[in-house]
Amino acid sequence: MIEAVGLTKRYGAKTAVHNLSFQVRPGTVTGFLGPNGSGKSTTMRMILGLDTPTSGHATIAGRPFRRLSNAPRQVGALIDAKAVHGGRSARNHLLSLAQLSGIPAGRVDEVLGVVGLQGVANRRSKGFSLGMGQRLGIAAALLGDPQVLLFDEPVNGLDPEGILWVRNLMKQLAAEGRTVFVSSHLMSEMALTAEHLIVIGRGQLLSDMPVKDFISANSADFARVRTPDTEPEQREKLTAAIGEAGGQVTPEADGALKVTGLPLPRISDLAHDADVRLWELSPHQASLEEAYMRLTQGAVDYRSTADQRAGLQQQMPAGYAPGQGQPHQPYAYAPQAPAAPGPGYPPPAQAPGHPYGAPEHYGAPHPYGQPPQPAAPMPPGAQPAAPAAMPMPQNEEAR
Repeated sequence: MIEAVGLTKRYGAKTAVHNLSFQVRPGTVTGFLGPNGSGKSTTMRMILGLDTPTSGHATIAGRPFRRLSNAPRQVGALIDAKAVHGGRSARNHLLSLAQLSGIPAGRVDEVLGVVGLQGVANRRSKGFSLGMGQRLGIAAALLGDPQVLLFDEPVNGLDPEGILWVRNLMKQLAAEGRTVFVSSHLMSEMALTAEHLIVIGRGQLLSDMPVKDFISANSADFARVRTPDTEPEQREKLTAAIGEAGGQVTPEADGALKVTGLPLPRISDLAHDADVRLWELSPHQASLEEAYMRLTQGAVDYRSTADQRAGLQQQMPAGYAPGQGQPHQPYAYAPQAPAAPGPGYPPPAQAPGHPYGAPEHYGAPHPYGQPPQPAAPMPPGAQPAAPAAMPMPQNEEAR
């Protein structure tokens, strides 16, 4: 069992963890949740004796980590998967850890098989991908067959198959009676893996309870109700009946009703008494992510803002609408440029004041003289003049 009592850690004027107390019991996967900067990694480091608490203490099986005899045989941890000498192969890295702890060399190949790295056991770890590095870190944690395991973001960089494997591994280790303490930001994965949650925010304890109780305590269940779309009067009758019975009704964008304050059987009875047909009556329970976001919304240190892109967006001409192409230009009886560039019709020069500067040719003498100017609009009723005859070149007349 892991126990933290009054843990506090300060770095100068900053308090990373403040008066934190909790227990992690064996036989259960305990999730450790909190926003970035909330003190999760610092807490795990204090449990493992890597950081000294400013006050309070943490124990494993009733003793501080530094006082455990042959600690790697009792505690396995994945805190930083990159804490590996890149010049060593996966096998040699694990073999060095085994020799330091008196673990038989045969155990190295066993854990390499468990994490699926037996095929790359002799490759240098500096060439490993992020997911392969995570697997090697998990292998190091399992090396001594410990009873207590701590994992900080164990599925980081893993593919779906790897995530499923880690999930099943955690459950299997807990089912064997081990203490499993897992930190993660993947709420969907924690909902499938953890049975108990410890949530902290800004270094302080926010919640310590089973997952189901956590979701119920930090969210509101509701019923989703839908009546025939072609009969709005039935929707109005049901809304009135639910309101009179003490329920709260919130219309949703797709035409359904969100009902709180009443159980599903009561809503069904009200619809029957009001002679209202139901197309849908379904329960909805908030997800772990929804409950977590609701609890920790006041403990988030890093919040993003909308990107205003000030000074970067080009001013669009009047009449421009996104997704509709260029604005319509009124016809002014002007000659149309040919599709392909030719003498007298070079690409139009870029207008001054372009936000990204003018092209290099801007302002230089035009290679073909002045480009043709568009003709002025003709007055109403006037007939366009016949085009002037083009003089024939001398060589053409000679023919």
